[in-house]
Amino acid sequence: MSSEIKEKISPSGSSTNISDEKGRTEVVIEEKEKGIDTSGIDEKKLIRKLDWALIPWLSFLYFLAFLDRTSIGNAKLYHMETDLHLTDTQYLICLTVFFFSYSIFEVPSNVFLKRLRPSIWLSLSMFLWGVMMTVQGLVHNYGGLLAMRWMLGTFEAGLFPGVNYYLSCWYKRSEFGLRAAIFFSAATVSGAFGGLLAAAISNMEGVGGKPAWAWIFILEGLATVIAGAVSFFLIQDFPDNAKFLKEDERAFVIKRLQADDQFSAAGEKLRWKYIWQSLVDWKTWVGMILYMGADGPLYAFSLFLPSIINQLGFDATPANLLTVPVYVLACICTCAVGFMADRLGNRALVGYIILIFSRSAALSYFAVFLAASGIYPMIRDAWVSNNVEGSYKRSVTLAMVISFGNINGAVSSNVYRARDAPWYSLGHGIVLAYIGIGLISCTVYFFMLRRENARRLRGERDEVIVGVNDKAPNANPKNGTFDSVDDAKREKGDEWSGYKYTL
Repeated sequence: MSSEIKEKISPSGSSTNISDEKGRTEVVIEEKEKGIDTSGIDEKKLIRKLDWALIPWLSFLYFLAFLDRTSIGNAKLYHMETDLHLTDTQYLICLTVFFFSYSIFEVPSNVFLKRLRPSIWLSLSMFLWGVMMTVQGLVHNYGGLLAMRWMLGTFEAGLFPGVNYYLSCWYKRSEFGLRAAIFFSAATVSGAFGGLLAAAISNMEGVGGKPAWAWIFILEGLATVIAGAVSFFLIQDFPDNAKFLKEDERAFVIKRLQADDQFSAAGEKLRWKYIWQSLVDWKTWVGMILYMGADGPLYAFSLFLPSIINQLGFDATPANLLTVPVYVLACICTCAVGFMADRLGNRALVGYIILIFSRSAALSYFAVFLAASGIYPMIRDAWVSNNVEGSYKRSVTLAMVISFGNINGAVSSNVYRARDAPWYSLGHGIVLAYIGIGLISCTVYFFMLRRENARRLRGERDEVIVGVNDKAPNANPKNGTFDSVDDAKREKGDEWSGYKYTL
């Protein structure tokens, strides 16, 4: 006889949430029942195996992506505007158009990534944007450069949100932040290497009748084409069908994620309901504002740092080389203390305040170090991802958040005008406003999550569970009743009363 009860969640969530040790035991028991023995698996060794299989190559891909999108700032110093007969306005439009296509295609790209194999989707996207990058070095006028920047944004759109979603399907929430920080640190390495590479390639001026700026695009593009072709063999698919794992390892990875309240880890079918859940979730919209406050400064900084240093009195090659130590510091901050992004955000504020009022080249150069150490660790996509459950919902939410952040690159691409050189007070002021928005939205996001956790702790969001021990035909998720706790978890995702948001 079915009985109706309410599933109460204890303050620690212990009725359904389990510790790592207990979770591992539960995984072993459940898999033994299915004929898969996972008792001999060393969890730490398995995590290291995942790290080596996933993180290095994906970080290298993002290194190439960020290098390709921002190298136009390095190329500009080698007479690109003069050779293509560009006005300052036309150059800024070429920067801007990238972000429109990049933002438009991020959400559909993440849905395709989930529907298709990552090894196919990410590799194809990379191969095609490498082709666009190469052709960018062959253009002869403003129209050609504009078209290539649009196409570059189109094919690059899937990598960053796609990889962040993809990694969230492999790691527990407590593990994901560090991996995301290491992955994103590739952007800072790219910034440092971009300056060195541009300085080296500048020696090819006139080779094959091509100017130095053209060779920067061509060589970097060809490297991306090769990496895209190789990626098909190196990028792993999702945990349930990863070829580099044994059957018991795949089962263990999935179950440890489910023990971490990632109930969709074993896979789910696409339903419009999941996309709608993302659209109406307040976390999506606050996350979009949060990411806007990080991405606006990021792109302004990465696209214009060579020009800012150049206008302080340094020639093209020295200016590119002087960007290197700035990005080295940003890389260290991103990897080592990414979890302190709020505190580092204050450094970015101080850095841009100095830039606004400074009229000294040495002081301004010091300020860009402060800005870099605050801007790059402010990227908070891992925080957003960790608070969304449901594989499709998470993929759409991440894509929307990152897409909205990236569209602000269209704004920050236009704030450093030639007529404001060498001190660029307007540009620095707008970036400063972005940083303020990011810090405020970060604070709002934190307190709203904490309030929701407190409500669940008090039992204000319990579900009605019908017949926990037998199948009850009158259970109806639309009315908030479920056959079991597992059904409630799968159906409600992060709206389930036992789900605890990470702060």
